[in-house]
Amino acid sequence: MDDEDISHPYDNSHRAFLQAFMARGTMTFSQAQPILAAIFTVHDQDEYKNGNSDEEPEVTRPEQVTREDFESYVSAVSAAISPFDMEIRSTTHQVSKERVYSLINTTSDPMTQLATLRSAEEMAFVRRVIDAMFDRYNSPRMEVLCLDGMQANKLRTAPRNEDEENGNGNGGNGAGENAGGGGGLKGLKSSEVEQVLRGLVDEGWFERSRAGFYSLSARALTELRQWLVDAYNDAEAGEGEWQRVKFCEACREIVTVGQRCAERDCCVRLHDICQEAFWRTRKERACPRCGTGWTGRNFVGEKAVTETEAYQRGRRRSGRGGGRSSLMEDIVDGEEEEE
Repeated sequence: MDDEDISHPYDNSHRAFLQAFMARGTMTFSQAQPILAAIFTVHDQDEYKNGNSDEEPEVTRPEQVTREDFESYVSAVSAAISPFDMEIRSTTHQVSKERVYSLINTTSDPMTQLATLRSAEEMAFVRRVIDAMFDRYNSPRMEVLCLDGMQANKLRTAPRNEDEENGNGNGGNGAGENAGGGGGLKGLKSSEVEQVLRGLVDEGWFERSRAGFYSLSARALTELRQWLVDAYNDAEAGEGEWQRVKFCEACREIVTVGQRCAERDCCVRLHDICQEAFWRTRKERACPRCGTGWTGRNFVGEKAVTETEAYQRGRRRSGRGGGRSSLMEDIVDGEEEEE
């Protein structure tokens, strides 16, 4: 579209874009291009029919929609919804490097939003899964921050003793406290677990990797940012002490996929997509806080598991018919992994 078209007042084309945004929850520029192309086509045709344009319009192709078009509509829509305590925030995807835009309710508790269309049993399950990501599978030894379907299925019902299951994790003070260990909740069936996980992926809250690991999406990390810090980090911890939710040294966003300092107690983390530019400005590849050499072989995310020899051995055994039901737990607990 021409610049003069971009600046037209808020109208039905913006409302249509907002509806599309609300239906998805998140959007990237590439996802928005075909949507805006269809909106622009209809808008231009209406202008021609109403006599506001002399030339019969052509169909707008997705590749004709520019980033300026997209950002103009995002800005206009964000301004229009601001009085309703809503806004559009963006963050860079930790893996794809795409900019992800999310529609955020600035006053409602994010977990309440997540629970809007879910039963109490389903929401209790979701909280146990997030608890597992940031507590059970997140320690100074190994920061996995994700889990596969097998581990998720084990969380379909609340443990009999929630406190024992939470161990020494902060989840007992945060999400785990309300994770469904009581109140007469029956839990979920295995088929229901699969359905909930699919729904969370479809709605943009979770992502599922090719290896089958579930993790929080860019949308979830944006909307739940403060909730995660409050639920899992120790507000009284001293500067530099290990915390469960850590931020990229370069972009200051939460890291659930990336690299970590080789010193277990050090909290310095880098996204893979940030590390090249980060090291370009430094004379040596050493941790900026503790000075430990940065090897690039200490991972945050599923690679913390999948790059281990134990995991590779388990996959080979699985290929020969061996079981792998407890492989992830074995690795996380250190029963097979040698560092």
